Amino acid sequence: MIEFGNLVANLQNSLSFFLPELVLVFTLLLLIVTDLIFRKIRFINGYISLLGFVLAGIVLFIQPKNLFGFLNSFVYDDFSFFFKIIILLTNVLIVLMSFESKELMEKGRNLGEFYTFLVGMTFGMFLVSGATNLILIYLAIETMSISSYILAGYTKEIRRASEASLKYVIFGAVSSGLMIYGISLLYGLTGSLNLVEIRDFLATNKIDTLPFFISSLLILAGFAYKISAVPFHFWTPDVYEGAPITITAYLSVASKAAGFAVLLRFLKLGLSSPTEALGSLWTMVGNIDWSFILAILATLTMTLGNIVALWQNNLKRLLAYSSIAHAGYILMGVAVLNDNGTASVLVYFFMYLLMNIGAFICVMLVADKINSEDIKDFEGLGYRSPLIAAVFSILLFSLIGLPPTAGFIAKFYVFAAVIEADLIWLAVVGVINSVISLYYYVKIMRNMFIRGLDENKGSIPISGLNQVIVIILAFLTILFGVYFSPIINWANASANILIWK
Repeated sequence: MIEFGNLVANLQNSLSFFLPELVLVFTLLLLIVTDLIFRKIRFINGYISLLGFVLAGIVLFIQPKNLFGFLNSFVYDDFSFFFKIIILLTNVLIVLMSFESKELMEKGRNLGEFYTFLVGMTFGMFLVSGATNLILIYLAIETMSISSYILAGYTKEIRRASEASLKYVIFGAVSSGLMIYGISLLYGLTGSLNLVEIRDFLATNKIDTLPFFISSLLILAGFAYKISAVPFHFWTPDVYEGAPITITAYLSVASKAAGFAVLLRFLKLGLSSPTEALGSLWTMVGNIDWSFILAILATLTMTLGNIVALWQNNLKRLLAYSSIAHAGYILMGVAVLNDNGTASVLVYFFMYLLMNIGAFICVMLVADKINSEDIKDFEGLGYRSPLIAAVFSILLFSLIGLPPTAGFIAKFYVFAAVIEADLIWLAVVGVINSVISLYYYVKIMRNMFIRGLDENKGSIPISGLNQVIVIILAFLTILFGVYFSPIINWANASANILIWK
């Protein structure tokens, strides 16, 4: 039992590296106040949230790393730093994207609460990225989930948005129940909620394999829901199609990043005894082949995502299944269960941020002008808006994984990590799925440049901030497809998840 004085001292010391989260909390409180006082100034909360994200990023860079706090329930290490930067970059892009979103502008909608919930969700993601205690992990996931449920149905007068939000809540409640039940079982088996203490107990004590397997599987089910892994993906297509496109893009990157961060930390801290050497296999506690289970999960996820995407006509829904498929590719890196696999996951997420957010911005820019997200209505876009069509094509090539784009580098490092771990069959499945994805991505480009040329629909004038942003993202997609060593070095340096001993 820890003494009260030591508890207070531990909490005070912990606050010294909890500053990014405190910046977000202060920003959240400020947004609530400004929304009440300056309600008529539409984008004031957007600018304040941007400032908050920038300040949180600055604090992330200057504070010390490799520290445990709050009674070893929270850690700030290079691994969590990487994911927090991904989350902040996504937030900045989404806020800029929202400034020109027709969906959010309609009916004179007040946007103050939109940015408030966005910051609240970011705070939850920050907690998820650094949590090492199962209860904190659960509370952090719930914090980000509640905000995401509201944001998914933010355009509540649109029927499909309300439907999306309701489905999101129902599936979220089920996955939350499964996870908390698994946590209770694991606590009953080990007597601890701290991941490292759980690992040490499992390594030194003999327990029944079946209840341990069931409890771990239930916890992983909660994580699989956040990353849209099959068979916990059912919410994804409907939510992605019904939610405002800004939130669809946000969920496809930031929410998925937080889910993979906690999944990797749970596997390494709670279920393995890893060695210090980079790339060495993690020694999993118990008698369960987690690598094979994750490989099967990856296979099902990318195969279903790619095959079902073939029949989609709505671009948001197509990109939803594409997002499921990419979760499967990323799970391939997780299934390797070593630091090289973790590094490949980090590389993939950085590249995925650029190409996926860029693709969603292109869809938004065009859909806002033509009032449609149907692939057929994008026919002739190459002549109606050649710049956006060209940029969109670059991003689609990257999502396929063709050189010389960032998407090729992302898939190359995941496949290399899988082959190095002798999971050749999984790499073959990944390549086959990449070939399948070629069809529906090229179908979009076919409509833009080959079909609808004889119809005199007129040009689509697109200007503004988001056009500049998407051009920059496309340029970075090409740049990091050629000059990728800084990202690779950063990912390798961040792949070693800190362990409290």
